[in-house]
Amino acid sequence: MSNFRTVELSDEAFENAGLRFLTIKTKSLKGRGDICLFIPEVEEKLTDLPIYILLHGVYGSSWAWAMKGGAHITAKRLMDMGEIRPAIIAMPSDGLWGDGSGYLSHKDKDFAQWIVSDVPEAIIETIAGATKNSPLCIGGLSMGGYGALMLGGQYPRKFKAISAHSAITKLEQMKNFVEEPLEKYTIQNKNINVIDVLQKNKKNLPAIRFDCGTKDNLLEANRTLHQEMSALNINHIYEEFEGGHQWPYWQKHLEQTLSFFDQWIG
Repeated sequence: MSNFRTVELSDEAFENAGLRFLTIKTKSLKGRGDICLFIPEVEEKLTDLPIYILLHGVYGSSWAWAMKGGAHITAKRLMDMGEIRPAIIAMPSDGLWGDGSGYLSHKDKDFAQWIVSDVPEAIIETIAGATKNSPLCIGGLSMGGYGALMLGGQYPRKFKAISAHSAITKLEQMKNFVEEPLEKYTIQNKNINVIDVLQKNKKNLPAIRFDCGTKDNLLEANRTLHQEMSALNINHIYEEFEGGHQWPYWQKHLEQTLSFFDQWIG
């Protein structure tokens, strides 16, 4: 029996470059949510396929990582070359609240549970090879990097690894991107900054890496997070690369995320 009132999966006969699309109606969103999926070609007997969740930034939706970032192309290339093992790449929308939901639990809609619970459950229900034993990893860019670090920190036993690119590190930084006043977010969780969440659960955190471009306006925020995590002895990898807050940077460095996930899925 399905956990959702309605589940609509695109027809495999019309898939393009391994991409399929899934729409479910969930109580978390009080409506429908979309997930773009890359499904690797594998032997039918192969099960427990890893699920890598990639979160988009502000203004985007479930199509962004694939249609602006080419995530499915990068993933297929690495898999075909044998550099990473086959995995399902799940690219959900953030719930389409305002310019960006922050992937947080709001008073009226639970965008956190949409990502943490609904997305993997919907994939397990509909995609062959995905099971309850499929290892989960979570990553994202900008607001999606914030979401990955926050959700990975809040639900540390759920994920094997976290990776973030050009991450927002504190909710207050959202005001530089979104039209909605921050008080409209009506956040359920009192901890709205990445470091507070990571500190609270530091004994159980999954593997963490994050990076930022040297021309990114969030560079200092990421450097500060790195320093704070180091001071608290929170294990992590932090890297800086040439580039700014833009798709060419995220397209290029998604490879680090996928390789990092592959390293930690066991």
